[in-house]
Amino acid sequence: MRILLVGAGGVGSAFTAIAARRDFFERCVVADYDQARASRAVQALDDPRFVAAQVDASSAESVAALCQAHDVTHVMNAVDPRFVMSIFDGAFAAGADYLDMAMSLSRPHPSLPYEQVGVKLGDEQFAKANLWEGAGRLALVGMGVEPGLSDVFARHAADHLFSEIDELGTRDGANLVVDGYDFAPSFSIWTTIEECLNPPVIWEKGREWFTTEPFSEPEVFDFPEGIGPVECVNVEHEEVLLMPRWVDCQRATFKYGLGDEFIDVLKTLHKLGLDRTDKVRVGGVEVSPRDLVAACLPDPAGLGGQMHGKTCAGLWVTGTGRDGEPRSTYLYHVVDNDWSMKEYGHQCVVWQTAVNPVVALELLAAGTWAGAGVLGPEAFASQPFLDLLTEYGSPWGVRELAV
Repeated sequence: MRILLVGAGGVGSAFTAIAARRDFFERCVVADYDQARASRAVQALDDPRFVAAQVDASSAESVAALCQAHDVTHVMNAVDPRFVMSIFDGAFAAGADYLDMAMSLSRPHPSLPYEQVGVKLGDEQFAKANLWEGAGRLALVGMGVEPGLSDVFARHAADHLFSEIDELGTRDGANLVVDGYDFAPSFSIWTTIEECLNPPVIWEKGREWFTTEPFSEPEVFDFPEGIGPVECVNVEHEEVLLMPRWVDCQRATFKYGLGDEFIDVLKTLHKLGLDRTDKVRVGGVEVSPRDLVAACLPDPAGLGGQMHGKTCAGLWVTGTGRDGEPRSTYLYHVVDNDWSMKEYGHQCVVWQTAVNPVVALELLAAGTWAGAGVLGPEAFASQPFLDLLTEYGSPWGVRELAV
């Protein structure tokens, strides 16, 4: 396996640190628009399998040329979702398989944004599924932590824990604090603004996909391993667009524990137009307001030494168990920031995101996972993934909840 990793930011650098401990690949080209950043990620490893390169992620031609220059077999997308389609198309043009952790962007319904879907997350990729399948090639989409691991949990629940599923409810929360900052997101603010301010999507059998207001339907969810109760709200996310395609259920939702302060900041950004991606002129310079916001905030990848606490990603499944009785189960994965910093030198949120595509690539290299077309993690057997994740030193858990 010869990997092209596009993006040497927080998640990309964590990806290399995790992959460096495994032997399933022979080469990993670490590419970034800023080649110096790619070089820093490679130099931190002291591993000849890793080499640095420059790439323009907005150009399918640039991605394809780099693939061909290094005989790449698999392209790993670790940049903002605005670049999904150019990297996706570049991988296809080069004859390589493809993985990402976030899917092609959505566009709200032009007249009923909080009732009906417009262009959904991943629609542009699924529109090309026949091309990938016809070529015998795999695009494994949404293979991060959320989406990604929660989708593996959905497959596992359907195959091993439940006879009938009422709801697949992704629930994420944390108790992270960052010393010295009143407001410091632990993940890409560009992506966070995109998913939190877009209309959230819900799926129901018979109705399929529909939308609601941002931050709607608040509920308090009690997260495991000392995190405790966190208020969660509806957020647009890929799980809801992926799970019902492969897993039989009555309803699919995604709720995120943001907190009142974070929600207030996002609402203010929207009110001021600072969430916009189209450029505005300031003096003699054109700049995207959202890019400006991102530039003004600290880089999440550099906050690990000041962060404390844990992050939890998981799936709350309700329905009928294998014994015919009602069942309510939370499958989850918790990462402690102190552990990830000590063990890998990367903060817990980016580490938790990065570990899952490394596990998936190892399964693909071994032939344990195989397929063609545009597929989500739900399309593959769950147990080999969960076993290998545990082997990586980061076990998952199960909590039974009152029915």
